Amino acid sequence: MKYDPGTRFFDEMFTADGQVRPHYEGVRAYLEQLGVSEFERRRHLLDAAFRNQGITFTVYGDAQGTERTFPFDPVPRVIPASEWAHVEAGLTQRVRALNAFLADIYSGAQILADGVIPAELVFTSSHFRREVHGVTPPGGVFIHVVGTDLIRDERGEYLVLEDNLRSPSGVSYLLANRQAMTRIYPGLFEGQGVRPVQHYATALLANLQAVSPKPNGTVVVLTPGMYNSAYFEHAYLAQQMGVELVEGRDLFVDAGRVWMRTTGGRRQVDVIYRRIDDDFLDPLAFRRDSSLGVAGLMEVYRQGRVAIANAVGTGVADDKAVYAYVPDMIRYYLNETPLLNNVPTYLGWNADHLEHMLTNAPQLVFKSVGEAGGYGMLIGPAATRDETAAYLERVRANPREFIAQPVVGLSRHPTLYPDTGTFEGAHIDLRPYVLFGRDVTIVPGGLTRVALTRGSLVVNSSQGGGSKDTWVLDHDGPGQAQVMTQHLHGDPAPGAAPGGDPLPGQGPAQRQNQFQGQFQGQSQGQSQGQGQTQGQSQRQGQAQGGAHSYQQQLEKTELGTGQPGEEN
Repeated sequence: MKYDPGTRFFDEMFTADGQVRPHYEGVRAYLEQLGVSEFERRRHLLDAAFRNQGITFTVYGDAQGTERTFPFDPVPRVIPASEWAHVEAGLTQRVRALNAFLADIYSGAQILADGVIPAELVFTSSHFRREVHGVTPPGGVFIHVVGTDLIRDERGEYLVLEDNLRSPSGVSYLLANRQAMTRIYPGLFEGQGVRPVQHYATALLANLQAVSPKPNGTVVVLTPGMYNSAYFEHAYLAQQMGVELVEGRDLFVDAGRVWMRTTGGRRQVDVIYRRIDDDFLDPLAFRRDSSLGVAGLMEVYRQGRVAIANAVGTGVADDKAVYAYVPDMIRYYLNETPLLNNVPTYLGWNADHLEHMLTNAPQLVFKSVGEAGGYGMLIGPAATRDETAAYLERVRANPREFIAQPVVGLSRHPTLYPDTGTFEGAHIDLRPYVLFGRDVTIVPGGLTRVALTRGSLVVNSSQGGGSKDTWVLDHDGPGQAQVMTQHLHGDPAPGAAPGGDPLPGQGPAQRQNQFQGQFQGQSQGQSQGQGQTQGQSQRQGQAQGGAHSYQQQLEKTELGTGQPGEEN
């Protein structure tokens, strides 16, 4: 494997002297045996799979069109067991403190009275919702789903970049990545001890049902609609859980309950997994011009007759200015030392910090506290003088709405660049997904995002980023050599492709496909008979379509009767 890890950034796969890290030895051996040309050919199959499955995201305001296939690099990111244990413990600690913080500020606000966090900072947050002060959600759970962004600095230390508590997105791509990888590169997984991730949808459904006001309550996924950037994910998760995907127009309030319109009549809704912001949930409580929510929903919520996940008002805890105080929350509520450190952060509302931010702007990264997806940022070293001057005018006008952080050299990972057909280092981060309730459940791995633009530190898909499959091992490496032997030294089995991988439809690969399940297999069967309206069924179908043609594409291309990436 020809690759230069360099010495400026921490490389996930290689040490500074070019030695492969133990937990990557199996991956390196497989890549070397498969060869770059075959690896690249199979990458075309992945692109075709994602295209046919409609695995897309939306970029608003782009002249080239809004909907795009989610970019994916098939070189997996690998995390050994001991390393993951540290990350998992740190995330568990963090989410417990954040939930305690929300429960506190929407009741007695003791942490503010004790001066641990400035009250002004909390009450001036645009995401603080006075409408739910004094409302305790079922089980005292405010943040049912959390996506925390982690990076590794030049020394390899994991740092928390930010917390996403309102509607963290991306988990569908995590699941789709793994499903596609096990089909296209099945031999890559042999003997590696990779922990599974496909149980996420089952765990999410159990987590949601646990907060239902009544036993065996009805769960729905509330989406803004098919033009939302994460619509594929909304439809995919609803399908995987076997619950209804609804828009605001599918729900209504009557007699102090929330109801769903179905072809068989109305049906009471008990839990709403909402994927829309607070502002649009209820036009009677928030934005009156919203057509995405449900009129009267907040009154039913305040009465405890419907659960909303994540709870209304959670956005105050993922305000990028409040983020700076999470280590203090951990010490205050848990009496523990934080296991995961924050990236050093300067707050615009603090006069001393502001002066430092303005003076050292060319060396800092600025962020708007309420923005997400890579928007509202200024990367000082990459910005022009005019861009910096214009941005700082906004900071001076409203300093509360901005933070700044030093530029952190995100760790890099070998990534295949199609234009050169070579492996090059690209910067990455990691978004693990945490389910919080009676227990804490963390999917082993998460979504590794990769900056596919050479030299860029911005990994967001809207800014040119993509993703990788993330492996968490059940050991610290290397893989089990005796299991890998036939792939590394023996002759390929009859009917096998280079690298020892069986062809689709033959032997172990066929059994694996049956075991893994299809986008249109067992999960579709789960969702049948749920009483969908015609509109709901059509919306889910648009996100699920193409599975049959996808399988045909793989078989036809792999058997040599078609060209990689060509559509049928």
